[in-house]
Amino acid sequence: MRSYEEINEKIKAGTAVVVTAEEVVDIVKEIGITNATKKIDVVTTATFGPMCSSGAFLNFGHTSPAIRMEKVTLNDVPASGGLAAVDTYIGATEESNEKGYEYGGAHVICDLIAGKPVELKATGKGTDCYPRKSVKRSITLEDLNEAYIYNPRNCYQNYAAAANTSNRPLYTYMGTLLPNVSVVTYSTAGTLSPLLNDPYYRTIGIGTRIFIAGAQGYVAWRGTQFNSAAERDENGIPKGTGGTLALVGDMKEMSKEFIAPAVYEKYGTSLFVGVGIPIPILDEEMMKQVSIGNDKLETNVLDYSVSDKAKPILKRVTYEALQSGKIEIDGKEVKTAPLASLYKARQIAELLKEQIEKGEFYLSKPVELFNTKSTTKPMGGK
Repeated sequence: MRSYEEINEKIKAGTAVVVTAEEVVDIVKEIGITNATKKIDVVTTATFGPMCSSGAFLNFGHTSPAIRMEKVTLNDVPASGGLAAVDTYIGATEESNEKGYEYGGAHVICDLIAGKPVELKATGKGTDCYPRKSVKRSITLEDLNEAYIYNPRNCYQNYAAAANTSNRPLYTYMGTLLPNVSVVTYSTAGTLSPLLNDPYYRTIGIGTRIFIAGAQGYVAWRGTQFNSAAERDENGIPKGTGGTLALVGDMKEMSKEFIAPAVYEKYGTSLFVGVGIPIPILDEEMMKQVSIGNDKLETNVLDYSVSDKAKPILKRVTYEALQSGKIEIDGKEVKTAPLASLYKARQIAELLKEQIEKGEFYLSKPVELFNTKSTTKPMGGK
């Protein structure tokens, strides 16, 4: 057994042994679970993919005379006016009034992080304490008192791959799905993916320190649609989507290298977010979980031509097969296309590894672990 305190002492002393989730697979094959557990202190995981359920809280500071912003736009993209005074929340998928999904909340967030000016327009009805009725300003990230990402649902544990059995193209958040099962798209980093390395949430919980878009942030809560009670395979990996994470981080510390807007044809705007999470090797069971390779990690290929929530499963496939560029479905060879960037995920995992080795990133023990019996349900009513 190892404790967080022991690992952090080794990080402080510069003696911690840190490897990525890809590297650990080969190490375990070579020296076994027990010896690898004795040798390795931390395994770094990462992902870089589209995470639609993302956004940012911003505080602009008070005007003189003061205004309570009720209707807010940033570069013509609507933001929430329901937070009172001069706070707002802008969602990544919110679309421009004029440009539509070609420019949205994700672009505003990334423009701010890149240091670009953004036009703020806001109106209010005017009150005795907030008499001003309108304001129009050009603002930058440095002008804001507070600016932090708060993403309600990121890092899906095991997101399904997508195909289309119909005879027309489908325009979706999984990209353009060509007809007659001509392509399969997927958006999980396989063996590098954070929650696949900690399937029972033993080390990832509320308060876990993470890498988010170049900054150090935290797991703030369980993500929405957190389905920890999903059916699991013999390796403990959820057969369905599984858990998700709500993440928070300071935009002023972020880098445009690890966050980017995305536009999906005839669907809308999304936000690519780079996330890295260190997994402390507490014991042999933890080592066993982080050493599962892409050849044993599986996901479902779903038929997106069926609009119902319970989409038909066309096939179970490994991430090794998906990453090879082609799979077989009903005797037909089908091309596969990643939405998430494995290159960027590897870059983040390596960078996080370096930060830990240099004593720039310490592990934090969760203040509360997640409920492993949580389920999701569809909307009620008619």
